[in-house]
Order: sequence, then C-alpha cells, then structure tokens
Amino acid sequence: MRGSKLLVLLVAAPSLCLYAVIAAQQTCPADLDSKCEGAASDDWEGEFFPGIPKIKYEGPTSKNPLAYKWYNAEEVILGKKMKDWMRFSVAFWHTFRGTGGDPFGAPTKAWPWEDGTNSLAMAKRRMRAHFEFMEKLGVDRWCFHDRDIAPDGKTLEETNANLDEIVELAKQLQSETNIKPLWGTAQLFMHPRYMHGAATSPEVKVYAYAAAQVKKALEVTHYLGGENYVFWGGREGYQTLLNTDMKRELDHLANFLQAAVDYKKKIGFKGTLLIEPKPQEPTKHQYDWDVATAFAFLQKYGLIGEFKINVECNHATLSGHSCHHELETARINGLLGNIDANTGDPQVGWDTDQFMTDIAEATLVMSSVVKNGGLAPGGFNFDAKLRRESTDVEDMFLAHISGMDTLARGLRNVAKLLEDGSLDELVRKRYQSFDSEIGALIEAGKGDFETLERKVLEWGEPTVPSGKQELAEMLFQSAL
Repeated sequence: MRGSKLLVLLVAAPSLCLYAVIAAQQTCPADLDSKCEGAASDDWEGEFFPGIPKIKYEGPTSKNPLAYKWYNAEEVILGKKMKDWMRFSVAFWHTFRGTGGDPFGAPTKAWPWEDGTNSLAMAKRRMRAHFEFMEKLGVDRWCFHDRDIAPDGKTLEETNANLDEIVELAKQLQSETNIKPLWGTAQLFMHPRYMHGAATSPEVKVYAYAAAQVKKALEVTHYLGGENYVFWGGREGYQTLLNTDMKRELDHLANFLQAAVDYKKKIGFKGTLLIEPKPQEPTKHQYDWDVATAFAFLQKYGLIGEFKINVECNHATLSGHSCHHELETARINGLLGNIDANTGDPQVGWDTDQFMTDIAEATLVMSSVVKNGGLAPGGFNFDAKLRRESTDVEDMFLAHISGMDTLARGLRNVAKLLEDGSLDELVRKRYQSFDSEIGALIEAGKGDFETLERKVLEWGEPTVPSGKQELAEMLFQSAL
C-alpha cells in the first residue's frame, strides 16, 4: 500500500513477546497523483486487473495457469450444461475484504485499488473491481454480507443509507453484466453488540437490532434479485452453560427465524432461506452444530418447508463429519439447498477456508449434487480465501480457477462412475435381500415382530455376505 506508514509495537510478557503491526490509514487513492483530501474518490483509471484476460476453457493439456482445464461452461454432462450444474459464485467478503491478517500477524494484502479507508467512495471502487473480476472469471453470481459491501454509520439510519448507496451501484453493475446474487446475508457476528449472540442474545435490544438488520438485508437481497438468503449463526451458541438458559435462547432463535419467514413473504421475496451449520468457532458450541442438529431444530419448531441447508465443507469436518456425509444427510431429508465450496487442512483444527483441490473429495461432493438433481436455485459459493502468503492480484484468479476446475473434474468423474455402473451395482447387490417379499414387507412398515420371528425360525442362522469395501474403494478410485 503506497504511502502508508507502519507503527510496530513490542509488548513484553514473562513468557511471550507479541508483535503487533498497525497500518496507518492512507487517505488518497492508490493510483492517482492528483490532489485529494480525506477519503478517496470513486474514480479509477483503466482496468482493475490489467494483463489478466477473460478466463477461457483450454482443456486438460493446457499449461496456461489462467485457463480452465476441466470447467467448460457450455459443455453438456449428464443432461445439463456444466454451468447449470455448478452455478458458481464469488464470495465478496473473502475475495475483496480478506486482508491476510490472523491472530498472530498484520494484514498482508495490499491490493492496488485499496486506499486504506472504509469510506463510501472506497466501497464503490471495490464493488467495481469485484464486478470486473467476475466478468473476467466468467462467473455470473456473487454472495455478500451487508457490512462487507458498505460501511457502518453512526446510527442504523446512516448505516442503511450507506448500504442503499452501494446497492444502487451494484444494481447498475448487475444490469450491465447480467450478474446477480446467489445469496445475501446480514453480518451478525463482528460488531461488539453481538458478542453474546444476535437472535440468542440475552439483551432484548440486541435481538431487536439484529431483527432490524436482517429486515434490511432481506430487502436488499430481494431488490438485487438474490435467489437465496443465508443465516449463519456464528455467535448463536454459548461459551459456558453456567450462565446460559439454553431453552430460552433456542426458543428466541426459532421466533427470530419465524419472523424472517413472515417478512420474506410480506415483501414477496421468493428466494430460499438457508441455514448454514457450524459446530463451533467463534463460540465453543454453536446451536446449529451440523445438518442433523439443524434438521431436528427445524422439525421441533415447525420450520420444515421454510428453510433448506447451506452445507460448508470445512464446517462439516469441524463437526467430525465428511462433507459427503453432511451433503447426504441434507439430501435424503430434502434439505440440500446450497454448498459453500471450501475445505480445511486435516492437520489444523480450525476453519481455514481453503479452496477445494482434492479430486476425490470433489467427486464425492458432485455425486451428492447429481443425486439431488442439481442445486438450483442454490449453487456453489466459494467461501474460500487466499492463503496469507499469497499476495499477488493474479492469485485471486488462480485460486478460483483451481477450485472451479476441481469441482468440474469431480462432475466428470461422477459421469464416468454412472456410465460404468459397477459401483451402483455393488451397492444394489448389497441390499438385494430386501428386494424379497419379506424385505418389501419390512420397507412398507408392515414387518411386525411376530412375523419376523416366524421367518427366523424357518430360516435358521443367517449367512452374512462381505461388504466389499475394498472393491468399492477400488471402483471409486478408478474414476479419478
């Protein structure tokens, strides 16, 4: 960041030396030599990504890093174009608000269009860069938090006015590009007011503020043509049960979500409401721990039919499951609505939000998507961020290209498996005993214990066949 100054502080403790690096805010545009005062102008000369062409499909033999090797948007696979299976989306927060900072170090990203301020002018410039990025990448959907795209004001009225101004620009850019939101959401976890939660806060004024914020975010998502709206309860949980009335908090959360359903219908928003499970971080225990927990919550409070699930793969592994498990749990219960496409590091026990590059994992993910008949009106949102050490503008493109190619390759592998049919046949044979008359009786819910006891006396001790797990793994691997 040109013109910025660094202040380095050294804090000493008996067993710890902590270095904090604080960057002084730069007040002038990064690319202009003209005079300026205060916040930057929205003006920007030329492209934000000069030298980066529109990314095209060149096939698996291409050595061009700025080209798709496996993702061919218009190619038809299993009866649909790849772009319709994928419905890719760019996450505004990670891609354009990620700084590379972590609890142990200062930000490492210094994008040329950033000026160090959080002004409306900077927000507009950032939004223009975002749309140029998506156009060059060939992605026609995006996701956002309200506070990522527009700065907070001193009051709710001022904050909403800031958001309205940025949303008008986004609306204009959407009309020029045919890009629209996959989903929007409200950021209910960063501001200190939400330290105890939003819908589960013990303070009624915070609950009300969260409701007002979600009301506005729903309106904005609807206005921009968003297809879904997400609830991620990062602080809807607890640190200790000693000071927590869990039943009361869960009841409050259910009432909050019901109020969101009511307001969605009142304003005519036809999009899908999505709940995004996560077990912990930042809270010790989050109430929507995993898909099964969220399903039970929706059942208990009569919200089935009003919500679906946004499965994030890294959240799945944090809850002790594979992403495939969470997707299948959502799918078989009619709840699979969207996927946040990322992954975690198996050696690291937190939410690292890495781009998915594991072909086997992508193949399992795509197998669930294909069985689901697709994700529409949901899609794949890249809730993933560059590594702290990746600081070139080009890296933004490389990461998304890699993630898109990985999932596209997974789809191609699923097509191979279905064409071959051997794995499906293995599964069919494993359960073929239930294709018998008595099996059909059991699956119809008519297998009473007396009848089954008589059959056991007739059959004697059952012979249990092999599960053929190694063969199943061999067949799966042969498609990769």
